[in-house]
Amino acid sequence: MERSIDRALRAEAEGLRAEIVQGLTDQAPGGEPIRPLAATTLAARRLDGFEGDKALLRRADLRNAISVTVRNLAAFVGVPRKTVHGKSLADIAKMNEFGFGPIVIAVTEAMRRFLFALFRELGGGSGGGSEGSGGDGVVVIHIPPRPFLQPAFDKWRRGARERFLRRIGGDLFGV
Repeated sequence: MERSIDRALRAEAEGLRAEIVQGLTDQAPGGEPIRPLAATTLAARRLDGFEGDKALLRRADLRNAISVTVRNLAAFVGVPRKTVHGKSLADIAKMNEFGFGPIVIAVTEAMRRFLFALFRELGGGSGGGSEGSGGDGVVVIHIPPRPFLQPAFDKWRRGARERFLRRIGGDLFGV
């Protein structure tokens, strides 16, 4: 019985993982569209030579970090705390799931040049600032919520009991 429960639990967890991964790929986890990227983010990507426009998928590190751990008849599906890519991917997942900010960044001369290029890429000229004004000033960034875990969990939860019992019955009785 324990082996059948473990198999059913593992199958459910892997199914949920697949739902999350597919939701990120399709930009609609659980059927709810992910908020599109801001025009400034898309322009910054173009300046960096990257043409992609999908949110949360620049290099797919976050999507690829979603994993399943089954132990002692319990399952974890998500981004493990130990997954690090520069910054903890679990922290990045949390910032995107719930939103984050404001983040206040002091503007350096190099950043000022980048921002002017970014505004030109957007078609806005110099962005309204004065180019020769030194390195003073700040940029305030808000990361809007882009839930990708909760919508998939909510969708997967529907019918979970029936699927789970059907999996156990199939394993025990070959039904």
